[in-house]
Amino acid sequence: MANSKPGNKKKILIFGFLAVLLAVVVVLIILNKDKEKVIKVETEKITRRDITQVVSATGTINPVDQVILRPEVTGEIVELPVKEGDKVRKGQLLIRLKPDQYIARRNKAKASLDFAKATLAERQASLAEVEANYKRVKELYAKNLASEADLESARSSYLRTKAQVDAQISSVMQAEESFKDAEVELAKTAIYSPLNGTITVLNVEKGERVLGSSFSQGTHLMTVADLNRMEATVEVDENDVVLISVGDTAKIKIDAFGEKEFLGTVSQIGNAAKATGLGTQEEVVNFDVKIRLDNPDLQIRPGMSCDAEIQTETKKDVLAVPIQSVTSRMPKQKGDKGKPDRRKKKKPVEVVFIVEGNLALMKPVKTGISDDSYIEIIKGVEEGQMVVTGPYRAISKELQDSSRVILKNKFSHDKDKNRKSGK
Repeated sequence: MANSKPGNKKKILIFGFLAVLLAVVVVLIILNKDKEKVIKVETEKITRRDITQVVSATGTINPVDQVILRPEVTGEIVELPVKEGDKVRKGQLLIRLKPDQYIARRNKAKASLDFAKATLAERQASLAEVEANYKRVKELYAKNLASEADLESARSSYLRTKAQVDAQISSVMQAEESFKDAEVELAKTAIYSPLNGTITVLNVEKGERVLGSSFSQGTHLMTVADLNRMEATVEVDENDVVLISVGDTAKIKIDAFGEKEFLGTVSQIGNAAKATGLGTQEEVVNFDVKIRLDNPDLQIRPGMSCDAEIQTETKKDVLAVPIQSVTSRMPKQKGDKGKPDRRKKKKPVEVVFIVEGNLALMKPVKTGISDDSYIEIIKGVEEGQMVVTGPYRAISKELQDSSRVILKNKFSHDKDKNRKSGK
């Protein structure tokens, strides 16, 4: 009995220690469970500011007035008095095709016309003679000096001759149109500049044979453009094009000119979409928007790449927060018994987090236009409130309504303040 007492005491001590240790672990677990996570955030005071909404797009520079010249008739180039880069005047000769076959065609048409006119004159003379005879027979028949057969014969001769004259008049008209066509074709062998401008593209040489537009599109001879009036043609996403209006101001940067900005005005918005990657995940739908340059540089050339920022709307003195402050959350929807109703479709709402004391309060907001940095808040917050601006993970995922927060920028400010005071 005496030997068993020390062993029992030892067991009691061990079990007692384990019980105390277990109690401590349980208490720590409970304390840690109840301890709320504190999230470090950055904030900024909500103020009023001017916001200009901008739509960005890329594209190329092109002349406002540009004409691609193609021949309407086929032939060999016998005159080419211009070269690429030459400045030309409206009405100046650019190309002459060999006219020999078209001159011969015109002369043939002229001869046919002359023959048709001569035949018409001859038949008109015969008609006058037959008509006079018909009138004379009618007078004799009225006096019973000619038979009915004589009258009918004279009448038939008159109608037949008149029909021949009418047919010949049609032949003369047809010959006149053929002659006009031949003259027009002959005139088309000479091609003149349709505007004052510059030869920006020249694809042919003297002696080359070219096809007229009756053969597909015809040969692309050259392009004449007015380089004093330039525009940017940019592609705008279908979601942004509805924000743009004719007359909107734009800032354009041309790659070849570095950071130099050119001002422009939206002059045309495309009505037909340009879709790429149809039926794939990379499907993109864009619309062409043309921006007239207000201050074009004489060194700008067609085809240069450019970036455009189209200012679609400006609002003065509106409440605004940094764009990154606005995020989305699913609204809390409850059924009749206070539980979430999964049958109802829930749509995310835009929210910001306002810091009051050490809590971040979630505020649903209604937003307006935005620029590169700030977005207008129409409803949901007040001027002077502190809105959470970062970090991104906290705004997008971690923060919930009434989450406990600590300000990063406050600690940095206090640390700088203590350093300056020598503490």
